Amino acid sequence: MRYDTLQVLLWRRALDPHVGRWSLPGGRLRPDEDVETSIRRQLAEKVDIQQLTHVEQLAVFSDPYRVPGPRVVATAFLGLVPWDVDPEVPEDTAWHPVDSLPRTAFDHEAIVLRARDRLRAKLSYTNLGFALAPREFTISALSGLYSAALGYRVSATNLQRVLSRRGLLVPTGCTAPSGKAGGRPAALYSFAHGDMQVTDPFAVFKPPSPKPDKRSRTRAARSDAVT
Repeated sequence: MRYDTLQVLLWRRALDPHVGRWSLPGGRLRPDEDVETSIRRQLAEKVDIQQLTHVEQLAVFSDPYRVPGPRVVATAFLGLVPWDVDPEVPEDTAWHPVDSLPRTAFDHEAIVLRARDRLRAKLSYTNLGFALAPREFTISALSGLYSAALGYRVSATNLQRVLSRRGLLVPTGCTAPSGKAGGRPAALYSFAHGDMQVTDPFAVFKPPSPKPDKRSRTRAARSDAVT
């Protein structure tokens, strides 16, 4: 999560095939490590990402033609970095908005979009917001994070109600500094747990329904009056 948009870290390939295209960081599995250990090592070594608040296996991509030449099967992971963490990255590496990706190598765009969909789904029925948020946050800031991740505006009031009902928010007793306009300082909260938990297995967050236009409302009123 960077600059109020959901972003993914990509690096520009220096070798063929697909030289110059943007790709997900990755590499080969060493004989002495499991897949998650390999993922964390390569992120730390190649793009200096060492603070991941959540890592989970996403999917196995095994199309025989996904990579030119000898067949390569990829195990993709979803890794999340909090909004307030800004790691230094190499010159050939950059954050890109998920909704406007550059031309990517191989099937990496499909992998990124699969990860986005997984994140959006899990925000509905788990406490995974903890992995995107800083340690302490205002409800307004949290709704901004959820809005960026879900791709539509999330009401701060409704989000607080839902997460509080699930027992996920803990008041810290502190307040954020007042802005330039003054006003009452906003209360700071934290997540109750720092690991992923299923909190409402059947919940689905949905964008707000569009409001009917004036003509539709008039027709509905007339219909109701007739019936």
